[in-house]
Amino acid sequence: MRISKTSTGYENYLKETKKNKIKILIYQLLLLIGLLVLWEALANFKIIDTFLFSKPSSIYDLFMKYAMSGQLFKHVWVSVYETILGLVIGTVLGILVAIALWWSEKLSKILDPFLVVLNALPKTALAPIIIVWVGAGVEGIVVTAIAISIVVTILSSYNYFINVDEEKIKMLKSFGATKTQILFKLILPANIGNLINLTKINIGMAWVGVIVGEFLVSRYGIGYLIVYGSQVFKLDLVMMGVFVLAVCAWFMYEIVNVIEKIYKKYR
Repeated sequence: MRISKTSTGYENYLKETKKNKIKILIYQLLLLIGLLVLWEALANFKIIDTFLFSKPSSIYDLFMKYAMSGQLFKHVWVSVYETILGLVIGTVLGILVAIALWWSEKLSKILDPFLVVLNALPKTALAPIIIVWVGAGVEGIVVTAIAISIVVTILSSYNYFINVDEEKIKMLKSFGATKTQILFKLILPANIGNLINLTKINIGMAWVGVIVGEFLVSRYGIGYLIVYGSQVFKLDLVMMGVFVLAVCAWFMYEIVNVIEKIYKKYR
């Protein structure tokens, strides 16, 4: 039995859902504001050392200074550009490798132990080697971001692909479907939602790779601001970099969220 979208019950349900979302957003904002106010109060009353922890008002003043001078946007643009490159290349390449593993069972068995070992390796610790191999520039930072996300993308995507309902695959085969048709008509469409969620995870991983790379070699970017601030013991700059990083990561996450909602609406 279908529920009419024009029924009073359905309209009440939508209103209630909207109210709950607004309430959650209000609670989130109140929690954030409360934490900032508490932080500012603790700093002003000398309960915490501002040299070590800074305070929101000082961070805001520094943010405005960097924003007005244009320096902040230059650093943000560099990091966002490197992150988007690492995210797109790492995700697409990882999915392509996962498709190859799904396509060839023999290949998946051959590569399985190597992928497990690569996944266990601390990729951030290998960042200096990667940068030496690739170069101390945007290329090295982007490859570091790719290295951190690609193995997880391969393993997760492959796991999604092989867990598609076997009965559906048998049904398609019974109608004479080729492997290519099964891939494009069943495997990939069935996992679009999973791949979007994987992209959300990769946003964080790509940012980790970029920040680590900028710690090591960059003269620009959010990672450079954070490491420079820590070197000169300017905690206002460090915390400003952390907040800007959080906002950028959240913004990218929300963009993927919007794409996911559009997909769910029109699928």
